[in-house]
Amino acid sequence: MLPTHVLAGMLLAAPLVRAAPELAPVGFAAGFLGGLLPDLDMYTGHRRTLHYPVYYSVFAAPALLAAVVAPSVLSVGIALFLLGAALHSVADMYGGGLELRPWEGNSDRAVYDHHRERWIPPRRGVRYDGAAEDLALSLGLAVPLLLLVDGPLREVVVGTLAVAVVYTVLRRRLAEIAAAVIPLLPAAFDPYLPDRYR
Repeated sequence: MLPTHVLAGMLLAAPLVRAAPELAPVGFAAGFLGGLLPDLDMYTGHRRTLHYPVYYSVFAAPALLAAVVAPSVLSVGIALFLLGAALHSVADMYGGGLELRPWEGNSDRAVYDHHRERWIPPRRGVRYDGAAEDLALSLGLAVPLLLLVDGPLREVVVGTLAVAVVYTVLRRRLAEIAAAVIPLLPAAFDPYLPDRYR
């Protein structure tokens, strides 16, 4: 789920707390935003339009090298942003499939690999977004972050964790609600609905 991705993106910046504490806030924010970016395609080709498991990783490597050689707000921000996006895109392979009810395990699509021009099948290490193990991952990522950050960043971590808990509690009900509501929507909404909702 998105909270897990953004917390993981933030945690990528943890080494900065000791190595370059003045750059740590930028790193945490950039990791959060990088972890968020891929899911902005939720309603426009989800896990295909903004998910690039290969290309984000390829671009993140030289960006990370640049940040190590010449650390600055810009170089660290770009590196952590790309690392967060790469981690998100790769991690989606280890979740459930791309379907309205991923706990049923009927989808063979986890994330699209633009380099090989094919869908990568789900490995289901986390059964589906919002599963209990997904929440456990969010909690596990949040604990060290709460020890490392303060001020507004701590509020972001706590707020993200709250969203994770609510989403986990409601996840299965949300699929039922969507299945009941979508047939009632006017045809004008059809172009905006993800395929998994049909």
